[in-house]
Amino acid sequence: MAFDLEHIVDLALFARLVDARSFSEAARQTGIAKSAVSRRIALLEKRLDVQLVRRSTRALHVTADGARFYEHCVKVLAAARAAEDAVSNAAVSMRGRIRVNAPVTFSQLHLAAAIASFQLLHPEVEIELVTSDRLVDASAGEFDLVVRITRLEDGSYVAKKLASDRLVVVASPGYLARAGRPLRPEDLVHHNCLRYTLLDASAEWMFRGADKRPVTVGRGNFATTDGSALKAAMLAGLGLAVLPHFMIAREVAAGRAELVLEGLRRAEIGVYAVVSSARRLPARVRALIEHLQLRFARSDWR
Repeated sequence: MAFDLEHIVDLALFARLVDARSFSEAARQTGIAKSAVSRRIALLEKRLDVQLVRRSTRALHVTADGARFYEHCVKVLAAARAAEDAVSNAAVSMRGRIRVNAPVTFSQLHLAAAIASFQLLHPEVEIELVTSDRLVDASAGEFDLVVRITRLEDGSYVAKKLASDRLVVVASPGYLARAGRPLRPEDLVHHNCLRYTLLDASAEWMFRGADKRPVTVGRGNFATTDGSALKAAMLAGLGLAVLPHFMIAREVAAGRAELVLEGLRRAEIGVYAVVSSARRLPARVRALIEHLQLRFARSDWR
């Protein structure tokens, strides 16, 4: 026997009829005309080929078959309510799962600890952190939250800024002692400029020349898709690297790395929490974003 959405309506109407114990009261509660309620129940009995209720001028009596059918109707309606509650409660409660995508090094240095501090406050929230330096489409729906470190362009998503950062050119003291310190962008033709291949080279090594016009310089013998590997090669003395300041702030403070060519390139970038849409954003995701904003407002790399 085929089953469609109208049959669900009939189940609900029959359950209401049994609870109300009269066609008139069932009609009042549902806002349906008494004649329409009677007709639908009659059609339900015809489809099932069984008598569910006995009608009289004084009372409505449920048959044995009707009583068994009523029990199943109640179970179906309870399951429907439970399904709805599971979703609606998740929208307002601090429980449920959040899938987060974020860059590898930022996750290792800062994000994982920030997420842990959030979960200590909300232990019923489950978080899966997927790390990747490759950009993912925040509007695709695979992740509830995507963290991006970039100059964010317009797109079919909503972004909340977590923190400001900047790109810096950095090298180890050993490399600078060996190769010299570049004082202007044109000097980079004499240096080993390491590459982060997930960025276009023209954007990674673009500076303002002496005439204030953009100039792209720099060639190197090492390239990688891994920001941590790029940092490690730079610290080993292989060459210069362009890195977000958050990645290298501790090494600069400790004297293991030095900044060069400060102020000679467009450096500002942001750390963003990106979601596909702000509409019906679950409370747990909204709370995580707000927590990260507070956490990184006093970040130790700034």
